[in-house]
Amino acid sequence: MRTWFVTGASRGFGALIVEKALASGDQVVATARNPKAVTERFGERPDLLAVALDVTDEAQAHQAVKEAIARFGRIDVLVNNAGYGLLGAVEEASGAEIEALYRTNVFGLLAVTRAVLPHMRRQRSGHILNFSSIGGYRSGAGFGVYCSTKFAVEGLTEALAQELAPLGIHATAIEPGYFRTDFLDAMSLSVSPTEIGDYAETAGAVRIKAREISYNQPGNPDKLAEAVIALVDTPQPPVRLPLGSDTVAAIRDKHVSDAEIVARWHALSVSTDFAPAA
Repeated sequence: MRTWFVTGASRGFGALIVEKALASGDQVVATARNPKAVTERFGERPDLLAVALDVTDEAQAHQAVKEAIARFGRIDVLVNNAGYGLLGAVEEASGAEIEALYRTNVFGLLAVTRAVLPHMRRQRSGHILNFSSIGGYRSGAGFGVYCSTKFAVEGLTEALAQELAPLGIHATAIEPGYFRTDFLDAMSLSVSPTEIGDYAETAGAVRIKAREISYNQPGNPDKLAEAVIALVDTPQPPVRLPLGSDTVAAIRDKHVSDAEIVARWHALSVSTDFAPAA
């Protein structure tokens, strides 16, 4: 029996992962700003602990972990799922919007991870699942600031995987594409109120497209949750897991594009080294 610690567990991917983990016979610490939403969905049960957690509050993160250890004695899987999106051109985003996004998507993830790691190190086991996005692998107009937070998540996860491997702890970045959740509505997506006409054909077009595809995305969130459960059952999990056919296609396209850059600019790229000693 494993113990999961899931942030943003009241809805979306977080709630579905809680559901699947409980169904598989595991114990779950489900955190949310309003833990009552968790108990309303799953009920009061001995294998579930609903805990209040605003990931931007580092002291609250440590308290939530303390309650988890007091109840279940260990944390085997940390799912850093809490986060939200920001839609708008980079120039359109205000400083306050950018800072708030980083506080949740990056600093919040760091706060929770740093609170959990001492217990995983003591156990010499564990798996950290950091929710990234295809936007953490390939950025795009209209989501530049959001993607930058997910690029940060990818970098942190790669480093964690290397630092923790000798301790028996895994780290994986989960990279969903477009899944049929509430991500593109007001519950999960902040839209910058500033609109600059010069970006109408780029970020502006993405604003329109986001409204069109909301709740029509190709990805099945229930299957994503099942994939996450399957992932933690594997003895050698990957450092990143793309989920969704759109994600896989985007990664392949970027590989081709990057290979073309390396080939075209190879001479200039390698010309910056010191000349070999005579």
